Amino acid sequence: MAENGTDCDQRRVRMSKEQHNGNFTDSSMLSERKRREREERLNIVLWKKPLVTLQYFCLETLINLKEWTIKLWRRRGVLACVLLALAVLTAMYYIEGAHQQYVRYMEKKFFWCAYWVGLGILSSVGLGTGLHTFLLYLGPHIASVTLAAYECNSVNFPEPPYPDQIICPDEETTEGSISLWAIISKVRLEACMWGAGTAIGELPPYFMARAARLSGAEPDDEEYQEFEEMLEHAETAQDFASRAKLAVQNLVQKVGFFGILACASIPNPLFDLAGITCGHFLVPFWTFFGATLIGKAVIKMHIQKLFVIITFSKHIVEQMVALIGAIPSIGPSLQKPFQEYLEAQRIKLHHKSDGAVPQGENWLSWMFEKLVIVMVCYFILSIINSMAQSYAKRLQQKMYSEEKTK
Repeated sequence: MAENGTDCDQRRVRMSKEQHNGNFTDSSMLSERKRREREERLNIVLWKKPLVTLQYFCLETLINLKEWTIKLWRRRGVLACVLLALAVLTAMYYIEGAHQQYVRYMEKKFFWCAYWVGLGILSSVGLGTGLHTFLLYLGPHIASVTLAAYECNSVNFPEPPYPDQIICPDEETTEGSISLWAIISKVRLEACMWGAGTAIGELPPYFMARAARLSGAEPDDEEYQEFEEMLEHAETAQDFASRAKLAVQNLVQKVGFFGILACASIPNPLFDLAGITCGHFLVPFWTFFGATLIGKAVIKMHIQKLFVIITFSKHIVEQMVALIGAIPSIGPSLQKPFQEYLEAQRIKLHHKSDGAVPQGENWLSWMFEKLVIVMVCYFILSIINSMAQSYAKRLQQKMYSEEKTK
């Protein structure tokens, strides 16, 4: 009996080992398959497979439109209320009356705010790669207002949205009368709206991770899968990037609101991980979004504004141009276009709207315009590639599901 019991235990151990080895083999095969599929998807880009990429992009667009239409139909009551409100606003917009001055004011403010909120969303929403709208739009806008304020010794030029160019007011002002706080106040609205847009753009990772945790299903997102792998191998993490991600995750998880606020208040490329962490651990929506909104639209935005305003203050700019001229050999040739650009900006600030606009274009402004065009084109290409790769992932998952059912 004892021998039979020993044999039975040995057989159970052998079966357990075989089952474990089988699961390990299946897991390694699945990981290898995912790696190969990911490499295949990354090759679906316009410069390698243009026809396939465009075809997959169009098909993914149609699928998304169908899904959004179904979601809108399910919420047709809310949609009907929104359409009714739009109809009332449209009627008020076109009916003449004393309210028109308020309507025009609200229209101007609404579109100005929507413009900067939209740019903020584009900067952080993660469609392929974010469009760096701070460097391309908000930063130059703050810089131009700063240069104008120091040149005009006033910030009493028109309220935003500005006309084609800022014109110095006719009022008499004394040299050095402009203050740093006055410039901050002048650009506060557009800066805070841009920051609010970046906070809204951080919501998709949060909702994706939250929905995956509540449903128990594996999400169709590689960042979330990397996050789960990071949690599994937290104790063995060695490289700096993994330790930095774990530090963000621990800060958000343990400190809560103030941890999220700290991560959102500084330039932080790992903040997407904070959104995924909050969603995964079911942090309340208003705790996450409130901390993100305060951090990005108030604290971080004022830090960035101060940096740009100080960098483009009159004496700093003059010192930088002088330092460029001090570079041996090539200094004077590099200094000249910067001086011409600054002089052209000063002339534009002082000419009246009915006067002749100075003609001519500096190569610095020409280069910046071309840089903006290149960045926007790359952003559009990244969206096309990203959506095409999403459709390729749909096909791979469908094929995997069919293989499992056989």
